Amino acid sequence: MNNSHIALPSTDLHVHPLCLGSNVMGFTSSRDESFAVLDAYAAHGGNFVDTADMYSEWAEGNDGHDSEAIIGAWMKSKGNRDQMVIATKVAKLSTRPGLSARNIKLAVEDSLRALQSDYIDIYYAHEDDHTVPLGETLQAFTDLIKEGKIRYIAASNYTGARLQEALDLSDANGFAKYTGIQNLYNLLDRSEYENDLVDVVKRNALWGAPYYGLAKGFLSGKYAPGVAVESVRAAGTAGYQNDRGWAVIDALRDIAKTHGSSVSAVSLAWLRAQDGVTTPIASARIASQLEEIVQVVELSGDELAHLTTLSN
Repeated sequence: MNNSHIALPSTDLHVHPLCLGSNVMGFTSSRDESFAVLDAYAAHGGNFVDTADMYSEWAEGNDGHDSEAIIGAWMKSKGNRDQMVIATKVAKLSTRPGLSARNIKLAVEDSLRALQSDYIDIYYAHEDDHTVPLGETLQAFTDLIKEGKIRYIAASNYTGARLQEALDLSDANGFAKYTGIQNLYNLLDRSEYENDLVDVVKRNALWGAPYYGLAKGFLSGKYAPGVAVESVRAAGTAGYQNDRGWAVIDALRDIAKTHGSSVSAVSLAWLRAQDGVTTPIASARIASQLEEIVQVVELSGDELAHLTTLSN
């Protein structure tokens, strides 16, 4: 275990403080570029990679499992599967939708093939499925753990109430329990997590791995008033480009200068310091972007409070 790795609560896993998102792999990041990003991440001691069966089905010519296949090929080329913690997800691929027991059992085999692995470290329910009883889903996950195909389960895009209901059901019936959550959370998207989820996370000693940790790239610092950014995600940042957003960016730049770090690193440092957050997720299209997000910065109490106040 690398000394910089941190324990993932309710598991025996130890992971890098940055979880590498892979939703760009097979989309805006080619196989070679993705391999270079993974190489750079591993060189920094990185070992926690997040993917999903539906990444990147949305891109023309893709059918899903594109990101998983790149990660699987990279691990095979390096012979390092046992050194990596791989998280993938089920429920949102158009050809494998939902959380029925039948779908979960078919979907996990598809993901295992794409990853060229006989197990998955963390298997997420990618979204809640109100058409299927929670017990059916949890029993299916429990069976897969018993079979050794997955090690732990986690939930993504659940409300606090449904997450607590699932946890209580696991306790009452001996099902496997969700160990962590992956929901939207960053400096500029705070309400969902802080108002609905954080109490459930803390009460049940779960881990949190927020997605969109850099607000679709806005919190990387490459955006400025009147500056056009060439990115497929640029349009998605329009809602952040206001007085509040620019004030936060200015503060992030000042703090980054103080620490000699990137704006991205400061954004992720704020997130990492929040209750219930273990390791934020961020992605990099090319290796140079990886260098910006992999830095681990410790912010002072005053710096954290200043960012919190500005982003309220």
